[in-house]
Amino acid sequence: MPTNILICGVGGQGIVLTSKLIAAAAMAEGMPVMSAETIGMAQKGGSVFSFLRIGDGAHCPMFGEGTADILIAFEPAEAVRMLPYLKADGRAVVNTHPIMPVTATLKGSDYTGEEMLDYLKAHVSALDLVDGEKACEDIGSPRALNMIMLGAAVRSGVLPFDISTIEDTMKATVRPQFVEMNSKALHYSE
Repeated sequence: MPTNILICGVGGQGIVLTSKLIAAAAMAEGMPVMSAETIGMAQKGGSVFSFLRIGDGAHCPMFGEGTADILIAFEPAEAVRMLPYLKADGRAVVNTHPIMPVTATLKGSDYTGEEMLDYLKAHVSALDLVDGEKACEDIGSPRALNMIMLGAAVRSGVLPFDISTIEDTMKATVRPQFVEMNSKALHYSE
């Protein structure tokens, strides 16, 4: 059976690069991989999500509700929105820092993400919360979130490779001036 991975967040958080790194790492390990992404809303700060399937038995990149082995969520409300895809014993790795949707901003709504985190705590038995905002501050770059989340997901043990495979893939993919920061982000909280 393949490992089903769902990555979600909002435009600009690095979801697409994270998806590509996971796919490249799987290929580097000789595993078949399929992926599908929605990126049309990325430029507007809208929802972005990516489906990945790694391993034998995957015949298409999409999978149904209740079948994701891991949900990697860069934003709490997006985690709740995509939660139906996570299987009952699946793991969720969620950034605790909320990003207020444009519609909420226009309405003057107050969105802190706390209600979403409370919902996740009540409905996900294997939940890893990552303070992405603090981690980015510690590393010194707001652009490190995707590598912080990817490192946490790899350490969860659900993905079928280790951190060194991801790090090697990242080094071969990103510009040389970003390798050190991304390596630091991948290893954050080790």
